[in-house]
Amino acid sequence: MTPDKLTPGKLNTEKLNFSTVPGGEPSGGAASGGAPSGDAPEPDARSLEERILGGLDAEQREVASTLQGPMCVLAGAGTGKTRAITHRIAYGVHSGVYSPQRLLAVTFTARAAAEMRSRLRDLGVGNVQARTFHAAALRQLQFFWPQAVGGTLPNLLDHKAQMIAEAARRLRLSTDRASIRDLASEIEWAKVSMLTPANYLENAQGRGNPGGFDLTAVARVFQSYEDVKTDRNVIDFEDVLLITVGILQEDPKVAATVREQYRHFVVDEYQDVSPLQQRLLELWLGGRDELCVVGDASQTIYSFTGASPKHLLGFKAMYPEAHVVKLIRDYRSTPQVVRLANDLLGGRRSGGPVADAAWATPLQLVAQRPAGPVPRFTECSDDEAEAATVAARIRELLDAGTPASQVAVLFRTNGQSEAYEQALATAGIGYQLRGGERFFARKEVRDAILQLRAATRAVAETATPEPLGQLVRDIVASLGYTDAAPHSGGATRERWESLAALVALADELVISRGPQFALPDFVNELQERSLAQHAPTVQGVTLASLHAAKGLEWDAVFLVGLSEGLVPISFADTPEAVDEERRLLYVGITRAREHLFLSWSTARTPGGRSNRKPSRFLDGLRPDSVASSQLRGKGPAPRRKAAVPASCRVCGSMLSSGAERKVGRCNQCPPSYEEQTFDALRQWRKNVALEADVPAFVVFTDATLTAIAEARPESLEQLAQLAGVGPSKLEKYGEAVLTVLAESTVQ
Repeated sequence: MTPDKLTPGKLNTEKLNFSTVPGGEPSGGAASGGAPSGDAPEPDARSLEERILGGLDAEQREVASTLQGPMCVLAGAGTGKTRAITHRIAYGVHSGVYSPQRLLAVTFTARAAAEMRSRLRDLGVGNVQARTFHAAALRQLQFFWPQAVGGTLPNLLDHKAQMIAEAARRLRLSTDRASIRDLASEIEWAKVSMLTPANYLENAQGRGNPGGFDLTAVARVFQSYEDVKTDRNVIDFEDVLLITVGILQEDPKVAATVREQYRHFVVDEYQDVSPLQQRLLELWLGGRDELCVVGDASQTIYSFTGASPKHLLGFKAMYPEAHVVKLIRDYRSTPQVVRLANDLLGGRRSGGPVADAAWATPLQLVAQRPAGPVPRFTECSDDEAEAATVAARIRELLDAGTPASQVAVLFRTNGQSEAYEQALATAGIGYQLRGGERFFARKEVRDAILQLRAATRAVAETATPEPLGQLVRDIVASLGYTDAAPHSGGATRERWESLAALVALADELVISRGPQFALPDFVNELQERSLAQHAPTVQGVTLASLHAAKGLEWDAVFLVGLSEGLVPISFADTPEAVDEERRLLYVGITRAREHLFLSWSTARTPGGRSNRKPSRFLDGLRPDSVASSQLRGKGPAPRRKAAVPASCRVCGSMLSSGAERKVGRCNQCPPSYEEQTFDALRQWRKNVALEADVPAFVVFTDATLTAIAEARPESLEQLAQLAGVGPSKLEKYGEAVLTVLAESTVQ
């Protein structure tokens, strides 16, 4: 139910019991971990300041002692923001400025809210409410629904998958687990952006093809999903916020009751607030300005979910009298780590007016810890070698006394975890996956193993079975594997990465074990590897994506896979998207307290083409790089196109058509490519088009194919310079084109 569907109901505010009202635990009492109900006793002023403000630095103390009016705290990574705001709350309560029952602290994850509650209990104010937006809104919705809407609150939907699958079936659309997950993410983005199925299409341009569907189909699924929920009488988590907003907008008595209950608000991680959450916060405030927000625009990494730093950056404009404090003293990381983090953000170049307007001037962190080891940069020959190198260095750290629980390996996509799971298992090092399933527990991997096992009998009866690598490719193709990676991200990409890892493993085992290594051997190998990786998780090394690592920290951090196409990810095809990828790497760097390792590989598989380049973000950071690299350092754009020539490079005449400009040569001048190369490219294009059931020109036009044959690029970067080769086609066909060119040269 959206706000415009709500019908205001009658509400008897005189009978409300605020011990059970909006957002929280019973007020007061020893059981709540705080002072008795009512305002806390006022202690001696000197002992109060000593006890609560004494251990804070000057900026933290300013935050904690400024108790009234709007406040914006710009807090860099590791600068003690949670300490500052919890001490502010405690100081306000103990000094009598705040009533503990009338202050609401809001954050974005249950873990962060639990940490805040724990700290507040330690400071003697455990009866202050600290909740997520959703938890606070749900408590209010449960309380006010009978009066404002009537009847019983619908059941809350834990997971959208089943309902979205039903919605797609009603539309006769074919879906799988990955596409359903991507559709769920897109619908969540739409709802927190306060969009409806009716206006989704006009506001979602540029969002790609979520779940493999065009935006019109997504809008229809969105509407069908809402219909299914109505039929089942359920609401989802976004509805909790939407309906609460609707009630507060439409029922003045409810709004007045909530505003009477909560007089002061604190919002942590304010850079992650969505339009819907911001609207709810504004309704809670009701025009008042008793609000303290804390955030860091340089840690905005969830834009794809609807989060936006514009509210943090525009806070001073919204509240001209706001007190702004910057926390820049970094107590987490060594000066070496802090310097690298500062340099990463400082190395950003202009991405154009729109991107520059969205880019916030970063806080310049100042390290407070003693000096530590210099961050280490390592280039490896392939992914397997990189994983082995990381495992060896982790073993060195463990042998030197670093606890395994204080070591983390962070990567861009969950599909990268498999190599590190294997390397750590081989080295006898326990690990735990955060933010994702173990590789062998993933559904697509389990399904693949079942199909591989089922195929062993049929293959055994075949006189001349295909080579193992091709056989595995054929079997997992039915699960969604293709030779070219999908351009989209999300669950579809993660599923492909998992299946691609199985294919790559098959290729590697054939190389290492010999051509006699067959499908039954491969299935047994997978079973053994699966069993060997059931290591204890409590003391294990953490494996996590960069997104899942936000808010955490370790003594030693390994940032892996830092090559173009992964960091920044290949489908970050706008300056704004690349800027977010830079911020994501910044978050990764600032997770490290002391030891920081950064690595990448030049090839995916052993013996493969060494055409990978280190991430452009490392230009000027790694010792042997140049900050002004022509291909990667000048700006946030993922790839730069070569200037399109205006005249023929052979005869100098003006070029009149787009096809001529693509190849840089007029039609009267003879082509400079080798016939066998052009024929090989055309045959490859024909095969790809037939397999995809699309016209050949959809793969590459003749003009683009001619340009490729004449230029003979040797790397993805060189291929990206050619007109007609955009990010999507580079992602889909780049590696295959380079292989065709290399093979035609050999021939």
